[in-house]
Amino acid sequence: MTLALVDRADERLDAAQRLAALCDPGTVHRVRGAARSTRIGERAVDGDGVVVGSGRIHGRPVSCFAEDGAFLGGSLGVAHADGVVHALRHAGRAGIPVVGFIESAGARLQEGVDALDGYGRIFAEHVALSGRVPQISIVCGAAAGGGSYAPALTDFVVMTERASMFLTGPGVVREVMGEDVDFAGLGGPRVHGRQSGVAHFVVETEVDGALLARDLLSYLPAQAGHRPVATVPAPPPTERPDRAVPELGRKVYDVRRVIRDLSDGGDLLEVHAGWARNVVCAFARIDGHAVGVIANQPKYLGGVLDADASQKAARFVQTCDRFGVPLVVLVDTPGFLPGTRQEQGGVIRHGAKLVHAFAAATVPSVTVVLRKAFGGALIAMNSRALGADAIFAWPQATLGVMGAPQAVGITHRREIAAADDPEAARAAIAARYEAEQLRADVAAAQGHVDEVIAPSSTRARIAHTLGSHAAAPREPATARNGPL
Repeated sequence: MTLALVDRADERLDAAQRLAALCDPGTVHRVRGAARSTRIGERAVDGDGVVVGSGRIHGRPVSCFAEDGAFLGGSLGVAHADGVVHALRHAGRAGIPVVGFIESAGARLQEGVDALDGYGRIFAEHVALSGRVPQISIVCGAAAGGGSYAPALTDFVVMTERASMFLTGPGVVREVMGEDVDFAGLGGPRVHGRQSGVAHFVVETEVDGALLARDLLSYLPAQAGHRPVATVPAPPPTERPDRAVPELGRKVYDVRRVIRDLSDGGDLLEVHAGWARNVVCAFARIDGHAVGVIANQPKYLGGVLDADASQKAARFVQTCDRFGVPLVVLVDTPGFLPGTRQEQGGVIRHGAKLVHAFAAATVPSVTVVLRKAFGGALIAMNSRALGADAIFAWPQATLGVMGAPQAVGITHRREIAAADDPEAARAAIAARYEAEQLRADVAAAQGHVDEVIAPSSTRARIAHTLGSHAAAPREPATARNGPL
């Protein structure tokens, strides 16, 4: 069965079809196909509700499994768990990615504690593979209880529009909490794709999920310690990545246009597109090589960093670092979002995680200040102190503790208040302060920026820097700077 034979819009795939849609045509080989449960009598079937196999994606081997929601709701029994564990262990032994299609009502009641132990064994295998090989979960239907925890332990979670994930179902929530909620409202793709951040990707159909997994794996190596496969370089749509960026710092724009204008063929694969939209995390290619891009998004909240954006970016940096994907950081942010809600929501804790992720990363990294970088966000967005291999800035960029109007409102408040025209005085003092303190060439003269570059040269400078540091991973900033 090939991808062309699958009805993308209307047909729900069975477990075997899911693996056929994922892998290169004719490459799926099933294992453990005769395994059966000994606890459910005449209802026992071969495979016990899961198809386990191996195949190839873009010619590279992959371990895979698919749960069958049509058999006892995809509930997990001992034989079912044995099959999933087999797939995970095979991935670890062979040093290859693992992809699982998830649709499970949770632990099978007829098998009691043994079924719960099965989930424990699956969890342990996922953790053992963490950071060693890429792990992708494609949630196709209801994933309850342990069925929701298992995918959350993997590197990437893909949800279809028909999927849901929750620890306790709507019935229990209704009885215990008195809340009347359906599957989608409790744990559907809108919840996990936009609010909780559990889902990295939301797609329409199961085939779309399979195609996305194939695309995602093209940016990643088979295992940690290997490099992602290079492709034939392709030119970006334009040599002017600054065409979308207004000079006025308060005007919004979509930073994804800048990323596309730096990327081979203008292609990118955005991760967590619906969650914490004030930062963009995406895979792309520059000069044929995979990169992970982290960029402030002025289109949402002006590009400020907040608790969710910090958490999202930190997780992405750590994933790229584990799998040897170099980092490109595009900065245009007024700083961290202030206020009681952010402080109570742990912005300090999550912001510190972002700092830690960059400082601990060992892959090559380049930072480009597009328009502004202020306050703690200047540091947190991969500053030189955290280990950036190169810091570039566009000519119009400004860098400092805060913007000029805000800064002089503090440092020159008495002078401004005493002026005949306070607003005119503030504007004049702010212009002088910006010229003396915030301009990119001033930061370059002080050594905080390596070079002020023309926007049209950005792609070439990124490619050269990452290429010159590709031979050996750098030490993390903590090791390089020595003990305090």
